[in-house]
Amino acid sequence: MCRFLAYRGDPIYLEDLVCRPKHSLVRQSLRAEEAKLVTNGDGFGVGWYGERDTPGIYREVTPAWSDENLLALAAHVRSHLFFAHVRAATGGGIALSNCHPFASGAFMFMHNGQIGGFAALRRELEAELPDPLWHQRKGATDSELIFLLIVRRLVDGYGMVEATSEVLADVRECMQAAGIENPLRFSAALADGDDVFAFRWASDDKPPTLYLRRESFGQMVASEPLDGEPEGWQLVSNGSVLRLCADGRTTEHRLTIA
Repeated sequence: MCRFLAYRGDPIYLEDLVCRPKHSLVRQSLRAEEAKLVTNGDGFGVGWYGERDTPGIYREVTPAWSDENLLALAAHVRSHLFFAHVRAATGGGIALSNCHPFASGAFMFMHNGQIGGFAALRRELEAELPDPLWHQRKGATDSELIFLLIVRRLVDGYGMVEATSEVLADVRECMQAAGIENPLRFSAALADGDDVFAFRWASDDKPPTLYLRRESFGQMVASEPLDGEPEGWQLVSNGSVLRLCADGRTTEHRLTIA
């Protein structure tokens, strides 16, 4: 399973969370502690919002621990909202187009989990994309497809939680119709440049881990505590959505999946 973190707060350097902590995301790429796969070396990515409406993205297929460009970029880029992700490929192969985070317009997304039996559903689900979003699809992962299906609904005026709930419900219905018994697991972060929405849910009650931490300078969610200690980190409950707001508040919502 992949590992990720998302931050919203005062502008800070990416390295303050991505590289420097004792159990930073770079460290987790080499030795994760709460994942089935200890090593997450199948690529990485960071995404951040600056003065433009759309996020900047840097992704590579090399392991995060061996990329000097990541260290240099993280030491010089400051942002009030950024994502970072290290990948353990469960499908789609090792390719730049399959690395997270993904972006579409002002939206940015990253995911840890999988659609069980995705190969049998891929064609059906991709057919739900309108042409403009279908042409945006560059990789082969279920994660990117989930994101674009969510964007389709956001463009139609749905809210973040409503759009994500509907996509997960539709995917689960397709899985059930196809007789797929493997689980649908979804730990993810979705941003619009202002707020971060963090999700933790699974059809089998075994969602990938996700923790929340609040500091005086901002708030963050991460797959594992960045300092390697549970103190100060709150495990997000299954079925929850956290909204890390621009004004510093954290609100909790529930995913409604029929």
